[in-house]
Amino acid sequence: MAGPSPTPSDGHQPDLGTVPAMPPVRLLPTDALARLARKSPMFDAAVRLAHWIGPHRPVTADGVLELGDARRAARELNLLPPEDLESELDQIGGAEELPELDLPWSIAEELEFIDIEDGTARPGAALAAVDTAGAEELLDLWWEAAEVVVADACLPSVDALLASLEDGDLAAGEQELGLETDPELLYEALENLYVISALETGFDQERDADDEQAVPLPVLAASMVVPDDMEAPTDEALEEVSSLMMRLDGALQLVAGTGVVEYQPVDPALVVDDEEDLAASEALVEELDEEDVSRYGMVRLTPLGIYGVRRRLLLAGALAPAVGELVDAGADELLEAMADYPDGAARAEAQGWIEHRDPVAAARELLGAARGDDPQAPLRRLYCQQALALLGPAGDPALREVLDDRHLGGLARVRLAENRAADVPEPSEEMVFWLTVDTLAAQLAEDDEELLQELVRGIPVRDEHDSFFSAAWKVDHPATVEVLEALGRLHPDRAVAKEARKAALKARSSRA
Repeated sequence: MAGPSPTPSDGHQPDLGTVPAMPPVRLLPTDALARLARKSPMFDAAVRLAHWIGPHRPVTADGVLELGDARRAARELNLLPPEDLESELDQIGGAEELPELDLPWSIAEELEFIDIEDGTARPGAALAAVDTAGAEELLDLWWEAAEVVVADACLPSVDALLASLEDGDLAAGEQELGLETDPELLYEALENLYVISALETGFDQERDADDEQAVPLPVLAASMVVPDDMEAPTDEALEEVSSLMMRLDGALQLVAGTGVVEYQPVDPALVVDDEEDLAASEALVEELDEEDVSRYGMVRLTPLGIYGVRRRLLLAGALAPAVGELVDAGADELLEAMADYPDGAARAEAQGWIEHRDPVAAARELLGAARGDDPQAPLRRLYCQQALALLGPAGDPALREVLDDRHLGGLARVRLAENRAADVPEPSEEMVFWLTVDTLAAQLAEDDEELLQELVRGIPVRDEHDSFFSAAWKVDHPATVEVLEALGRLHPDRAVAKEARKAALKARSSRA
């Protein structure tokens, strides 16, 4: 089953502009997502830190732990790797200078796990709810924590701020301040990663949802700045990609702590800090082969990240389907969705829908939804056939019930033959021609020109083509004219194409 589909009950409405329909994704069950959220490093650290300060701890005028408590918290909560702990603690001058403590503290304060009043910090009322929260409530808290981290990841560096103060320019642009100051850039990166992950997902039932491939950071950056219609990136585009990579690198390292992404940072040897390093860096880049692309950074949206980005898209009003959410829908809605889904996702959605129904009842409902003479009806029948194929012989009784049906008799015979059923009556010539036109009309509606050309080549030629077209133009199908015109455009045999165009004219005249 798909995970939760949040509604904008919290009043948070991200402004993403015009958001296109997203490809479908797979979600882990809600309970599994909640367990991942609770164990995510930043969220877990914030909860443990809030418990640690109990019953109370003094704080500085800036509202953070005093130096002694900051040292003890970092040590006792294992917020730094053991090999880094002592050296870090020797250098810090206060809690605000220890990022491993500062960010969990910000999360705990923002989510009200900590209450600060009169120079004292105490565990907040919301902290007790963490252990008793339901799965969806826990996911709400986790996403709030993730948004705190995103906001922090997009702040300018301290060094950049100090440099701006020295220059007397607090209005420096985003580039001068280091990291991108607008979180929308990072959200855009996550949304692009979401699309890449969705399109590359196999939707195999035996494939683990946690088994998606990492994306090279240059590929992600290019997807954000290089136009789709640009055949080869220009020098300016490549420079923009390189700049964006560096801006995303630091932000993604912080965001990885939320559990949204898994991230392998850019190799420091590839980072150019000044012109003196430029020649050496370029020489190193020229020596890299495809196996070294990981040195430029590799990022993967985790199952928890897929849930979080989809949550944000839904709150923004985007269409962001998840495979499995149509399990209780009608067959008409299923077939309509399958037409918009990639093949693997369509098959997975249909399989889940079928498994929740009696096979014969499912076949009857699919066949009923496939009827019609509207422009989308041929496409519905195409996806009806694909869904029926997943049923196998179990749906045969429903197929036999429609053998004489004008819309469904042909496809029912095809499916029964595929299922090796016995005693299937031969179709009439009229039914054969109607099914041929319907099949070609479905491919026209799907705009699959490659497959359509393959089907067109199967149309009888030479001595047989006259009889085909002499009958085809009379077929009582709403798409007959369009199909014959497509045959006239696409058939590789010029003589056959000419006959098709003549037949199309006859069909159009007869309907006029």
